Amino acid sequence: MVASVAAHAVPLALMLLLPPKVPERIEPPVVMVTLEPPPVPVPVPPPPPPPDTATKEASSAASAPAPAPPAPVTRVRATAPRRPPPIPPPPEVRPLPAPREPAPAAMVTLGEAELAGATRAGSGLSGGQGGSGSGTGEGNGNGGCDMVQRLQDALRTDPEVRQAVAQAQGIAGAGRTPLVWNGRWVQTQGEEGEGLAGVRQAIALEVAFAPAACKSQRMRGMVLIAFSDARGGPRVALGTGSWRWSDLLNAR
Repeated sequence: MVASVAAHAVPLALMLLLPPKVPERIEPPVVMVTLEPPPVPVPVPPPPPPPDTATKEASSAASAPAPAPPAPVTRVRATAPRRPPPIPPPPEVRPLPAPREPAPAAMVTLGEAELAGATRAGSGLSGGQGGSGSGTGEGNGNGGCDMVQRLQDALRTDPEVRQAVAQAQGIAGAGRTPLVWNGRWVQTQGEEGEGLAGVRQAIALEVAFAPAACKSQRMRGMVLIAFSDARGGPRVALGTGSWRWSDLLNAR
């Protein structure tokens, strides 16, 4: 039995001790490859132009003007803008006070004593008894034109004039009569324009359309125009030393 084991052990030991056999590597056969550049194409020249076309192109090229040389480039050097010199401050000027317009005068009024001899309606050249004043117009050759009566009748029919005179009478007070003209239209405080504007226009309009004999009538002293027959009613006065009715048309 020992001999049997030894017989099997010897081949096994030989197999373990001997190196393993490497299989041989089979190389493929070598193939030789040669690289060559591609063929260069041969340029084909263009066909020659016809004889007439070639002659025209040559003549055009000969007659064409030579191109102008490019304009020289001028370089401008940028400079910083100059600042204007500072403006000196103006000298100190003292403001002048605005002239004050003269304040319109208070309403000019006349009392009973100043109107004692005033010409009233009905006491004109015709010598009527409608008024109590003794003042009369001069020059009987004018046909007895009673401009006071004419004015009084016209002004009484104007409601705006009556209202303006009533307001002026309230400012003047009892026993006083507003004066609207004394050679010029009297300016009254608190009114627009000079004098009672509505009364002035109405009087000037009536005088303008009066007959020439009435406008040229010479008067002396005051004239009183009443807007009511009641005692103490509203009224206005006008007149100066010696005057004519036409003077009212040129008054300022």
